[in-house]
Amino acid sequence: MNDRTARVYVFHCTNSFGRDELVRCCDAAAGVRIKAIALPCSGKVDIPYLVKAFEAGADGVVVIGCEKGQCRHLEGFIRAGKRTEAVDGLLQEIGLGAGRVEFINPNGNGIEGVITRVGQFGRRIRQMPAPVRIAAPATD
Repeated sequence: MNDRTARVYVFHCTNSFGRDELVRCCDAAAGVRIKAIALPCSGKVDIPYLVKAFEAGADGVVVIGCEKGQCRHLEGFIRAGKRTEAVDGLLQEIGLGAGRVEFINPNGNGIEGVITRVGQFGRRIRQMPAPVRIAAPATD
């Protein structure tokens, strides 16, 4: 098993669950450092946000949406899922490989299902090679 600590950014809808529940996600993902980013709706996450997370040092990104039929913004979770797929494809094209971005929909399993899936994602990310980080050029 890989000994490195993986950095996972978690974008989540504030209407689906709260910060205390995210702390449980952090506890369930051993060897993974989670940074939570709250959104008014998972549909507000956009492709540049997801790409910027990798630029900021994420090894993987999770977007957590609402359960189907529970989205207060009607179809925000659908948009979030499509954008997540688009970024996964972009990462594959540039050579980082697929599977570094995942959309999680509770699908009736509630927070326990989300915690399990975040933990599985974190373990999978730890097994992947760390993305190459390019330092910003020094300014004089």
